[in-house]
This record gives sequence, C-alpha cells and structure tokens, in this order.
Amino acid sequence: MTEQPQVAEPTPTEEPQRDEPVTVNEPTTAEAGTAEAGTAPAEPTAVDNTPAAPESESEPAPEVKPEPAPEVKPEPAPEPGPAVMAAPVAAEAGAVAGPEPVGAGVRPPKDRRILRAVLRWTAAVGVFAAVASASAYGITGMERTDVPGLGTQSDGRWDYPALVRPPLPSGSPAPFAEANTANAHYADLRALVLPAPKGATPDKALLGTDGWLPAKDYLAEFAIKEERQQIQQKLVDYGLRHIAARGWTTPDGTRTRIYLLQFGTAAVADKIYASEAVPFANPAHQVRGAETSTYDEAFPEQVSVSGIEHSVYFEEKPYGAEQVREACVSAGDVFALIVQSRKGGAAAVPFQQTVALQDELLG
Repeated sequence: MTEQPQVAEPTPTEEPQRDEPVTVNEPTTAEAGTAEAGTAPAEPTAVDNTPAAPESESEPAPEVKPEPAPEVKPEPAPEPGPAVMAAPVAAEAGAVAGPEPVGAGVRPPKDRRILRAVLRWTAAVGVFAAVASASAYGITGMERTDVPGLGTQSDGRWDYPALVRPPLPSGSPAPFAEANTANAHYADLRALVLPAPKGATPDKALLGTDGWLPAKDYLAEFAIKEERQQIQQKLVDYGLRHIAARGWTTPDGTRTRIYLLQFGTAAVADKIYASEAVPFANPAHQVRGAETSTYDEAFPEQVSVSGIEHSVYFEEKPYGAEQVREACVSAGDVFALIVQSRKGGAAAVPFQQTVALQDELLG
C-alpha cells in the first residue's frame, strides 16, 4: 500500500501588517493646565505608523512616558498711559493675546483741545478784568495823599469841618444883598463863628453864657490896662449888641481865639474897624504876648471875599516866648478880631486859612 506523503504543516510566519487607526495622544494634565493659563497647547506628537518590533517574551519593551511641556507664563500687559491706551504687547512663545482695551489708541478730537484752550484763556481774561476793575475802583475812592506816588507833603493846613451857613429868618435878606441896605447879619451870630479844626481842644474860657461872651472877657485879650478902658468906652458909645467867640488849641501848641462883635449898623462897625486897624502900620491896640506887630504884606489877597475887609499883622523877630499873628475884619455890622499865637513861632499857612474861612462865613 502506497504511503501518502505527509503534508508538512506550514511554519508559522509573521502576520501580515495591518493598518491600524491613527490615534492622537490626549494632552496630559500639565499640558491642559498650560492651555488654561492662556498659553498655546504643545504640538501633538507625530504618530509613527511603522510596525512595532516583535516583542521578546523574555524582555518586555520599556514603556515610554511623554514628558510634560514646559509651562510658559504670560507676561503682564503694560499699563495704559494718561491720555492714550497702549496696545498690548504681542504674546511670546505662543501666549494668547487678550482683547485690546476699549478706547486704546484713540486720541481726543483736535477741536476739543482747541475748545478747552479757548475756555481757559477766556476765564483768565475774565479774572484779569475783574481784578483790574476792583483795583481801579479802590484807587479812585482813595484820597490823593493815600495813593503811593501821588501823596503830597502837607503844607500845614488844618482839617476844618465842612462850612455850613446858618439859615436866615423868614423874609430876611442875605448880608450884602441889594435888599439888605444896612448890610446886617440876620442869622444867629453864634453860628457864624468858625468851628474848631479836627483834633483841636476847645477853649472853655471863651464859651461864655449860652454862647454869648461878656465884654470883660473880650477886653482881657489886650495887654495894656489903659487901652482896655478906652476900648470898653467905645463899645458902650457905639452900642455893642453881642459878642460871640470861640477858641481852641491844636496838637502843635497853636492857640486860636476868634471874637465877633455885632453892632446896630454897618457904619458903626466900620468906625470900630478904622479905629482898631491902621493899614500899612501897626494895630491901634496891643494884644497879649505881642510887643510890636507889623502889617503882613505877604498875606495872599486872592483869599479875599467880596464885601469883606481885613488887615493882617504879625510879630517880627525878635519876639518873646511866643509869636503872635492877628487880623482885624470888617463885615457889614460885624467887627471881628482873630488872634493866633504859638511858642517858638506861629505858622503862616494855618493862620491864613483861618482868616479866609472866617471871611467866607461872614460873607
């Protein structure tokens, strides 16, 4: 019997290669954390499609673990400037840039800047105008002597109050008016005496009784006894009506005495004036403190008042303890005597001022 040949079993050979589906490795925890932190995930590892080498039964293939990608921290974006927002810095090493802030890189329109500049200059001009107006108002309201650079040195005049003539009785004509043929003063004689300047001390001895001075107090102004008796007799003969007087002493020591003697008519007052005052010569009677007096030719005539006559005298050097200045005034039915004296010398300016103002009140 013929033996059938035995068929040898096929030797096991390598299995044919099969195409396996490609799988993508999932990112590790470190890679996920990096992505959440704002960095780009690491690039996926390329898949090797070559067939794996046959594993040995004795030595298994070592397991390869993927290394985590280095963590990249994003750099902080620079802070925006005061006027223009700066654009964020470009991300480095795959860092994801955040959204651009609202208004970044936007500049205000040019016309707004011009408007703000115009408003600032307008406000500055308004403030300057207000300050200039206030300064001008303050300077115009000041006295000349209070303004720096315009102040003038005082010439010695006193600060008299404003002169106010007293009211006349109803129906009475003003003195030296055409209707007043007697040139009489119908106003109260006590109100016609010049008031004392500011800062002066009143002389109580000349206040009299109710403002009327006794004749004996007026006669005490003269130095020589025999002359006082002569003057007293004249006052009686000419019908003296009233004597109004006032006196004061200023801070510089100047003493002033003013006497107003009123008679019935202007003609009588003229006789008293003529007998007491002799122009371009010496006064008829010597007052206290003055030994010799001379007519003052330097007295300014521009201060004269219409209808008023006056004769002015002063004591020349050498004089005694004080210098005396006096004036005799004729004003209608009133005869006036003005005397000023001061130790060391009586200034001419305040005396001239006093005589001029008394003439205005009587005029």
